Amino acid sequence: PLISPDCGIATMRRARGFTLVELLVVFAIFALLIGLVPVAFERMRESAQYRDVLRGMLADMRSARQRALAGRTDIAFTVNLDQRRYHTDGQPVRDIPEPLQVRATVAGSELSSQGAASIRFLPDGGATGGSVEILRPSGAGTRLRVDWLSGHVTQEALLP
Repeated sequence: PLISPDCGIATMRRARGFTLVELLVVFAIFALLIGLVPVAFERMRESAQYRDVLRGMLADMRSARQRALAGRTDIAFTVNLDQRRYHTDGQPVRDIPEPLQVRATVAGSELSSQGAASIRFLPDGGATGGSVEILRPSGAGTRLRVDWLSGHVTQEALLP
């Protein structure tokens, strides 16, 4: 078959570069990605902070109960709502990141004037009882509940 000389020139022109439309599409895709990455990263960071605080509080409460039983002494889990921190007696203080909200319901005798709320675990296995709610900015979250009679710590989901 015969090949036209014009066919080769058209093929060479097309192979030399991108059209303006193709470049605009690529730039639009890049702009979209650059716009979405910070939003996705912030959601991922907030989610990681929420899980870290939830696991930390749950572990501290359960550890306080076990230490109270083993050491035959009262051990308090304390959340300072004003300073956004929590800790268990004898353990390091941990911070609560800014986007999270924390609410506590405890016995009146376990509230301090400095904004601290405590749940005291007793050597007989009981506790003063109460709950701590950890909330995401969306309003969803988790309630950590301490039974006053048994001292058991449970968690339940809170819907917005």
